[in-house]
Amino acid sequence: MVLETQNENLCVNKLIATKKDIIMVEGDMIVPDSKPDILNTICTSGVVCVYKKEVLDEKVRMDGSINTCIMYLADDAQDKVRGINTSLDFSESIPVPNSKEGMDSVIQTTLRGIECKVINGRKIGIKATLEVDIKIYAKEEVEIVNDIQNADGIQILKEDLRVNSLVGMGENKIYTKDNISIDNIDNLAEILKTDIAIVDKDVKVSYNKILAKAEAHVKIMYLTEDNRINKVDTKIPIVGFIDIPNVTEENICDLDYEIKNMIIKPNASEEHSIYIELEIGVSAFCYEEKQINLIQDLYSPCENLEFNKKKVTTITNKQTRKEMKQIRETINIEEIGDKNIVDIDVCPVIEKQENSNSRIIYEGSLEINFVLANQDLQMDVRNSKIPFEYTVEGIEDAENVNSKLEIEVANQDFIVQEGGTITSNVDLVMNNDMYRNTNLNIMNEIQTNGEREAEDYSLILYIVKKGDTLWQIAKRYGSTIDDIVRTNGIEDANQITVGQKLFIPRYWKTGIKYA
Repeated sequence: MVLETQNENLCVNKLIATKKDIIMVEGDMIVPDSKPDILNTICTSGVVCVYKKEVLDEKVRMDGSINTCIMYLADDAQDKVRGINTSLDFSESIPVPNSKEGMDSVIQTTLRGIECKVINGRKIGIKATLEVDIKIYAKEEVEIVNDIQNADGIQILKEDLRVNSLVGMGENKIYTKDNISIDNIDNLAEILKTDIAIVDKDVKVSYNKILAKAEAHVKIMYLTEDNRINKVDTKIPIVGFIDIPNVTEENICDLDYEIKNMIIKPNASEEHSIYIELEIGVSAFCYEEKQINLIQDLYSPCENLEFNKKKVTTITNKQTRKEMKQIRETINIEEIGDKNIVDIDVCPVIEKQENSNSRIIYEGSLEINFVLANQDLQMDVRNSKIPFEYTVEGIEDAENVNSKLEIEVANQDFIVQEGGTITSNVDLVMNNDMYRNTNLNIMNEIQTNGEREAEDYSLILYIVKKGDTLWQIAKRYGSTIDDIVRTNGIEDANQITVGQKLFIPRYWKTGIKYA
């Protein structure tokens, strides 16, 4: 006979697969007829755009481009600094075992390096290194049995748990555009370098709707008609909504941003501005914290019980920590001479993570590129690295915590001292999302299958062994915790000691059968 149960629904966002991979993107660029020949390259920068991604059976397909800016020294009488902008397209299929078509994904693509090689005065070979971090998820609806109706005589072991249940997920495209003003005295000749980062991320949740807020931090270095180098640094608001049914302000939401497409071009010279247009993809996973009273085990001293058990992995203790990390170091760069710093790239990289005791330790470095120039626009690029350590304290059971650390460069200030010494002041915003996996044993199809074959009433003498609990002992001998406690005068059912002698009443011969 199938027993009538009381059930509760739980939606698990199950992590199916993870994959980290390196993609090499290569291509050649022909110098436009309007540009002079190339003597050598000075520096190269790029912004990654992923305009399509698709989860397929056993693989992930990605299509995108790297919007590349190449600063070079022209092979002409004046040896002027010039710039070329090009798009390096890529299409990749990355093997991901266990992925299936239609599953959800979170994919982070980071440009780790880009190099140029002059093939001849009119042709450049470009090689870019992309780091891809892929996570594949599948939604699973689980029905939890948390009580049994008319459970006379059935012994039930329950546990109170707090878990994070998926409310829903959604995505949207946000379009933002602006005209970035440059100095009024500047007549822009060409763009030399472009950097874009999504920063100052925030989320506001209301009923059925998520407000995603961030800013695009845009830095552009340009050349003027009178052969000067200048730059502009600004932030453009990113605001959009994502509709997710049943989401409320009590829920926790994870947001991921990526640049899908971009347009950057100078406006008419009299406007003294640069037009920028961005297409930003934003996706959200939203969770609610649920208190569940889960049946861990059950048996009946009087009847045979049969049931199925299913193991389900879900997440718990989901939290976000946001902290500021200050880095104050001195860098020595030799032979700066009369050159000034005209641009600085700061890229934080985490190289090692260690979870131990109640903390997580990250070891990383700031990879810094200095672009130097003198009054004659003789340019040079220098590289430096500053190691740092970041520790998150006060984490319960840190060894089993999963974390995702995102780092934003909030402020940077570099002051050149005499002799080439540079004082660096960098403020990093450390955004850390953490959660713990937990395994649930879900019971279903609980039914009775006749009375248990009984022996005469007796008392069994049992000596407690290491790891024993009263529940295990009672279940093994067809007794109950209450009967054992009463018979032995035990004050605390959770406190028994190895070697303790217990009298176990009501011994039954037949055990529980598991389907």
